[in-house]
Amino acid sequence: MSTRVPSFSDGFVNGDVSYWHRSLGEPSIGPALDGDRKADVAIVGAGYTGLWTAYYLKRARPSLDVVVLEKEFAGFGASGRNGGWLTGDLAGSHERYAKTHGAEATRLLQREMYSSIDEVIAVCDKEGIDADIVKGGVLNVARGSAQAARLRASVAAGAAWGVEASLLSAEEREARLRVAGAVQASWSPHCARIHPGKLVRGLARAVRESGVEIFERTPVEEIAPHRAVTPYGTVRADYVIRATEGFTATIKGLRRQWLPMNSSMIVTEPLPDAFWDQVGWEGAELLGDLAHYYMYAQRTADGRIAFGGRGRPYLYGSRVDARGHTHEWTVEALWALLVDFFPAAASARIAHAWSGVLGVPRDWCSTVHVDHATGLGWAGGYTGHGVTTTNLAGRTLRDLILDEPGELTALPWVGREVRAWEPEPLRWLGVHSMYRLYRAADARERSMSRTSALARFADLITGH
Repeated sequence: MSTRVPSFSDGFVNGDVSYWHRSLGEPSIGPALDGDRKADVAIVGAGYTGLWTAYYLKRARPSLDVVVLEKEFAGFGASGRNGGWLTGDLAGSHERYAKTHGAEATRLLQREMYSSIDEVIAVCDKEGIDADIVKGGVLNVARGSAQAARLRASVAAGAAWGVEASLLSAEEREARLRVAGAVQASWSPHCARIHPGKLVRGLARAVRESGVEIFERTPVEEIAPHRAVTPYGTVRADYVIRATEGFTATIKGLRRQWLPMNSSMIVTEPLPDAFWDQVGWEGAELLGDLAHYYMYAQRTADGRIAFGGRGRPYLYGSRVDARGHTHEWTVEALWALLVDFFPAAASARIAHAWSGVLGVPRDWCSTVHVDHATGLGWAGGYTGHGVTTTNLAGRTLRDLILDEPGELTALPWVGREVRAWEPEPLRWLGVHSMYRLYRAADARERSMSRTSALARFADLITGH
């Protein structure tokens, strides 16, 4: 892997939420809550989950009084910081869902994930949201024999659950995207590139236009049956929906509910035509790999590479760095990996680095739930697959709140109960030990691949 020290653009920013928001300019922040309020539905969190829920509720019942409470501004959390993958990947384990609901229900959940991609695209068309969407699919590359074996096993195992992915020949792989060191790849049509900031701001606009009030700069300190408590007043509602994902641990009594896992990203300056001529990527496919400490990337609409990975995965005590500052060693590691994938990018500069948090349940499976007796509901624990899953969650919460049973309310993630994470220091030790093992395994596999390549070269020149 390259050890070249990255260079930075003159206007380089570390943190300050994300490049996605920076590229759009400062958000127009709405008013804070001013006194007590009554509503039919109060939603805590103005990210994708909260906004989709509000959107679908108002479309189904325009007379409903729906309010959204947001600590910062709409899209401040993971919805404005993610990698822009509108992916059909299931947010959880097929096998774990099947244990409780059976194989066919799990396959139905997978199909709903796929259809949710097209639902997001359709809403964007309907509401005039230009989110740089290109449905070019997702390309997963294996760099080395160990990754290739995992890739083949993953494609084979996924077929049983209705996962639609196929292995590519070397020629097919190179025709799409030329990644240095790639030995095998798979492709699935079920993924679209998006600009996360454009999507969340456009969705917030559509929600406001439907009559929903979004109170920004309004932190919720406590969620209780039929009420959400803020420093500026209490909202009393028939239903209070928690849509706080990785920030759930900051709410009173919920520190061990979902673990806030950090993910970090860098984005380059726009790259020249000569670079794209060399690597391809004309279809704007999303790019992932089969490393244990995996990466994710996209070619942006303005010709940059947005490249992400785990970085420093977890802060002690489920703390959250809300401003998204990224440690220097994480920026350097992401840059080294980017250049290792694309050596032709070595002369490029980094324009922005940032981090965000995603919610991870103890069993790594997402959940959606509404309790009609207490009026409390929630959705989340998307484990990094929230861009699409939030849409499915919003439609499912709509049906649950309106008490309209159907296919969505029967899906295996509805009402799923998961035990809390262990207390500290066990959480910190467990997460960091796991990722230390991942890094060690990836280093060993890279070493084995280099050794194997040298052996093949030696055989070639000696005639063995």
